[in-house]
Amino acid sequence: MASDRARTRDEGPARGGSGGQGPDDRRTAAGALPGLPGRLVESARTIPGGARWLRDWQGLLADRLAAWDLDLDLAPGQPAWAGRCAVVVPVVRQDDGRTGRGVLKLTIPHDEALPEPDALELWDGTGAVRLLAASRPDFALLLARLDGDSSLLDVALDATPRPWAAVLRQLSIRPGDSAAWAAIPHLASAAEQWTDTLPARWDELGEPFPRWLMEAALEVCQSRGAVGRRSERDVLVHSDLHYANLLPTTPGQLQDFTAIDPKPVLGDAEYAVAPMLWNRLDELDAGDPAGHLRAHCTALATAAGLDVDLAYGWTVVREVRNALSYLGHGLAGDAQRSLWVASSVLGRTLDGLPPVGALPTL
Repeated sequence: MASDRARTRDEGPARGGSGGQGPDDRRTAAGALPGLPGRLVESARTIPGGARWLRDWQGLLADRLAAWDLDLDLAPGQPAWAGRCAVVVPVVRQDDGRTGRGVLKLTIPHDEALPEPDALELWDGTGAVRLLAASRPDFALLLARLDGDSSLLDVALDATPRPWAAVLRQLSIRPGDSAAWAAIPHLASAAEQWTDTLPARWDELGEPFPRWLMEAALEVCQSRGAVGRRSERDVLVHSDLHYANLLPTTPGQLQDFTAIDPKPVLGDAEYAVAPMLWNRLDELDAGDPAGHLRAHCTALATAAGLDVDLAYGWTVVREVRNALSYLGHGLAGDAQRSLWVASSVLGRTLDGLPPVGALPTL
């Protein structure tokens, strides 16, 4: 299971918005393919195989448009939307004389993206964007189009637990007999490995933060690892369920939301809480940001019916992993943000860190 380091609030596959023009007005000829936004080009060059994908992606786009009988739904000169690992283009398809609106997502091949179509198949449009078609060898997905002009980011921070929890409950399905379940990685197995790899990396990096924080992460990994644990609580978890990955189910309303861009795992639902804590730190109460963060974690877990202490614990694990990854890449400021979140959730904010307002934001 890869690090959470590269996950940010701006990744998601279903943006495209409802727009002000109809599909016929915005349709673009297949020969006029869009370019890639610069941020995806830069990100792709840091991913193994990304440079080759950059050379080939327009051919892949043209192939998928033809194979799925799609037309681009972009105004001339309008760029495609992109996150850090994927490009997304709005498309239309004629189906029995009716125009269907969707988005075509092309992902730079990487391990975390492998089980995405399997998870979407298992959710089948309940709580998550509906999968319309998938070409797994190409890392290409055709998805229903959602309102990309707004997200849970547009809801006041302290009002987000209820709608977030509503989606989490929909997504937290128990494992069944479908073949799709075999593709979902197990969190407990990863945690068992982390009991060895995390302290080894911490030692390699010169013990860059206090031992007590590392031990707090290891305690969770040891108790929730594969050996000797009971798995009756395991559910399908969207492990990147942050604000920007929750789009309005109905365009223009901010009450009910649908999840996009899943990074699925099978395990404790509490593992899903952390991305809601490492984003929007600049909106915490300036008088007591650490207390506000901890209260927000409690509110999220309580609204979803989760174990609050386990939500704290998995947040510590994920942010300790992130901090070590950031430090290994020379990203000291991002590591400080992760350490601030991990220690503050435990009520023991580390000394020597910048104030929360000076930490880099995602």
